[in-house]
Amino acid sequence: MVEHRPEEAGVPGSSPGPSTSMFQKLLLLTQRYERHFTALAMIFGFVADTIFFGRIDLWQTQAVFAAYAGVCFVAIPLLHWLETHEKSSPFWRFILPIATQFALGGFWSGFVIFYGRSASFGASWPFLLFLFLVFLGNEYFRQYHSRLVFTSVLFFFALYSYAIFAVPIFTGTIGTLTFLLSGGFAVGIFALFTILLRMLARERFLNDVWRIRVGALTVLILMNIFYFTNILPPLPLSAEVSGIYHSVVRVPGAYIAQSEAVQSWRVRFLGFPPTLHVVPGNSLYAYSSVFAPTTLATTIVHRWEWFDSVQDAWLTKATVAYSIVGGRDGGYRGYSTVPVSDGGDWRVKIETTDGRLLTSLPFTVKIGTTSPEVKTFTLK
Repeated sequence: MVEHRPEEAGVPGSSPGPSTSMFQKLLLLTQRYERHFTALAMIFGFVADTIFFGRIDLWQTQAVFAAYAGVCFVAIPLLHWLETHEKSSPFWRFILPIATQFALGGFWSGFVIFYGRSASFGASWPFLLFLFLVFLGNEYFRQYHSRLVFTSVLFFFALYSYAIFAVPIFTGTIGTLTFLLSGGFAVGIFALFTILLRMLARERFLNDVWRIRVGALTVLILMNIFYFTNILPPLPLSAEVSGIYHSVVRVPGAYIAQSEAVQSWRVRFLGFPPTLHVVPGNSLYAYSSVFAPTTLATTIVHRWEWFDSVQDAWLTKATVAYSIVGGRDGGYRGYSTVPVSDGGDWRVKIETTDGRLLTSLPFTVKIGTTSPEVKTFTLK
């Protein structure tokens, strides 16, 4: 007597249910295009942040970043553990990398949004460059050990970048001590993360621990270099509105400004530096609206500089400082005024007291004998 046994799923003669067959096809499809799915997850993270992120100090914004950190904190070690078990669920081995990439994509998009708001492109370029390297890494770091090291180091970079603007929100301070405290916070959380990695798969973790530590140390050193060379923008501050005018007057609830009525199309549509016509001794006004979180109070500096073509250098003509407090959606408004007698290239650098650049306002002065035609409008 021959015993008939059902054949395994996937072998001719078996009768798997429709849902099982569909799941297997979906799993094969996702495994085949895993690289593309993880890239799409990062893109979806970008889109989600662009739509939903508003003020940096809202609890909803902080909750989203905390959720991204939580996903990475759990998903990376779990995937590390599953890789040590051959019979682990293929479903989770697919989902966890997608979840990690979505969270990292959300981190990068948030950083682009907030760091981009905080300073000029020249101060934010390291983050845009790093974002480009993230996508390259997603394509080329395919082996497990490389992926573990790479994603762990990315997670530390995300923690550090987040702490730089989260810690000032909770402490109500900004400066070198606050930056160092942010680094300590990121290192502490990452230490707990590595402990979890070691607990879940000790042997594999020990094979990669030095590469993870060297990668994290490299990030730590680079971030400090960026900070102390004033490459990092002064988050959580951001320049919302700024400009150079012939007159700025404060009235109840608003600021009224006068600008030249005639400017070239390059100035109006392409953002080229404006040319201002000034009678010798008359003053120009620099206006800025700087956003700060509700709990933060600090000082803003307007540094007026003129380019001396003989010395081939920018010379400081005046510095005007004033205190700001956080909370207003459009930023804390203020202005400075300086008499101008020299023609040529000028700029006003809007900075923090420790010289961290928020934005720069370049313009050209032409000295004349008559005042130009001006138009009056209300500033935001």
